[in-house]
Amino acid sequence: MRCISKLALLCLLVGTIGLTGCSYFSYSAKYSVSTSDEDTRKTLFYPTFASELCVADGDISGEEDTISSNISAGLFDLNNRETLYAKNVNIQVHPASLTKVMTALVALKYGKLDQVLVADNNVYVNESGAQKVNLKEGDRLTLDQALRILLIYSANDVANLIATNIGGSIEGFADLMNKEALAIGATNSHFTNPHGLTDEDHYVTAYDMYLIFNAAMEYEAFSEIINMTEYSTNYLDSSGNSIEVSVSTTNAYLSGSQSAPMGVTVIGGKTGTTTAAGHCLILLARDTNGSPYIAVIMRDTDSGTLYSDMSSLLGEITK
Repeated sequence: MRCISKLALLCLLVGTIGLTGCSYFSYSAKYSVSTSDEDTRKTLFYPTFASELCVADGDISGEEDTISSNISAGLFDLNNRETLYAKNVNIQVHPASLTKVMTALVALKYGKLDQVLVADNNVYVNESGAQKVNLKEGDRLTLDQALRILLIYSANDVANLIATNIGGSIEGFADLMNKEALAIGATNSHFTNPHGLTDEDHYVTAYDMYLIFNAAMEYEAFSEIINMTEYSTNYLDSSGNSIEVSVSTTNAYLSGSQSAPMGVTVIGGKTGTTTAAGHCLILLARDTNGSPYIAVIMRDTDSGTLYSDMSSLLGEITK
């Protein structure tokens, strides 16, 4: 596998979607990691990694590849800077709520966790079936509260709350999302909103999602939140009344309804589903040595197939 400089990567990605390589980022991330033993809640901290980001010049799969040919998927060994699996990783697809990883990245870069966010009339999400906690105009949450609800429960109204307060408007925040995507080399993506509800001009690639997720892990708050299974908090409405909200993870590996392959522990990640995007999932996982991996699957057909495909993908870690 050929590695090149960040500048060369950006040039290649801009000029030719199919060409890929490596680039250099300096992150000082610490990861709060639950052990696979549910009776023993320990915290491990990975040292700094992620100097070199690599992807192949095409599909990479094993001899017995059971994952659908229609999906976009990738598995990235962060310590060894190696792509273990790649399928359609540079095809532009709708990201659904995987968008919220970029929303969190931008919010953490430009905001402060104790910053108070005030909902305006953009907080209302009217799309049928959209996940939300039913925020109302005048409601007040800290950015820390908002990010936890955003990433654990995938609330779309909370995404709008973050966007209008950090970016000044939905459009202004989308501009920041696109600016930061370019800055980390995610040049095949474009964002128009902070939640991922379908828009023709809102798209990513599986490889760009890998870059975005890896960049978000620079922030300890992000790494902590994606490992959480539930969260309860109180926020204030426009009259100063306390409103309680409790949310649970949408990640079936964290909730316990799905099991990772033997020798692999799922640390956390982000789910996403819309009719246009299909079923999507991006994860941070570790092997028995504690080595970290990012796995991503996009546009799968249904939830059951998504987790079956993801378990097959994670199984590549132990081969």
